[in-house]
Amino acid sequence: MTAQTSELTDFILPVPSDVIDAAERLRNVAIQTPLLQSDRLNALVGGTVFVKLESLQRTGAFKFRGAYNSMSRLERTRYPQGVLAYSTGNHGQAIATVGKILNIPVTVVMPSDAPHVKVEKARNQGATVVLYDRKTESREGIAARLGASGGYALIPPGDHPHVIAGQGTAAFEALNALPANTTQVIIVPCGGGGLAAGTGLAAEAINSTAEVWAAEPENCDDTRRSLESGTREVNQPTATSICDALLASTPAVLPFSINQRRLSGVVTADDRTVLNAMRLLFEEFRVVVEPGGAIAIAALLANPSMLRGRQALVIASGGNVDPHLFIQAIS
Repeated sequence: MTAQTSELTDFILPVPSDVIDAAERLRNVAIQTPLLQSDRLNALVGGTVFVKLESLQRTGAFKFRGAYNSMSRLERTRYPQGVLAYSTGNHGQAIATVGKILNIPVTVVMPSDAPHVKVEKARNQGATVVLYDRKTESREGIAARLGASGGYALIPPGDHPHVIAGQGTAAFEALNALPANTTQVIIVPCGGGGLAAGTGLAAEAINSTAEVWAAEPENCDDTRRSLESGTREVNQPTATSICDALLASTPAVLPFSINQRRLSGVVTADDRTVLNAMRLLFEEFRVVVEPGGAIAIAALLANPSMLRGRQALVIASGGNVDPHLFIQAIS
């Protein structure tokens, strides 16, 4: 049997109305996560910051939104082997969890150095996990070889219109919870760019004029460099960060097409500032946020003149961190 891929993975740009549709599909399925602020954080960054704690979402990350929005639309009879995904961790365990909810078989290609907690969560949900070396192997190439056996619907973490629209519901939910036109800046973590793209669409869906900024690790700033050059840049193979969830080698095609038009820019932070942000979020809200999930707060701490008294929405995107690293952060 030749490989089948879902029509949902065709390169069709999602639009703002897709986020509204996704929000309705996720109603009573995704958790409406808390939106909190801290006087201490506000003082540190010189503005008013509302933190959307997607670390408390199902599967511990915003990725559940895109996984459910895409998988709940599948024509299951067309894909007898279920869903095939590749992921640095959070997308994989979200796909695995939704597969269990909807009774869809799942195979996930994950890097061998992904946090153990992310790999095990995917396995515990019944997914078949295929590990690879991210320094010497291509996850896309491995997924293509596996897909050649036929019968899979491929749902990548970024290049999928319903995944992007689903991710955008986090910001859509938060913006609708705040008084209209009070949010002037939105900052979100950025790996492949799907959350940033979905957030831009969400802002358009409610006619928000807020600036949308992506936040990246200092040494893995492919989106920042791509916006400057106008073409998708690649991170050096030796580039690394504790933000394992954000280590995509280059921006995904669909998100970058949206982010080129919608993003106001990119801010970055180094690993030390990320650890500080993780500790701050724990001390202020008593929550566990993983490094990639804390990057937007870290970027604000690294750029304290960014807000200048303005109100910001920041998404803390995930909380799946190995215990020893979290202990390091809060110690």
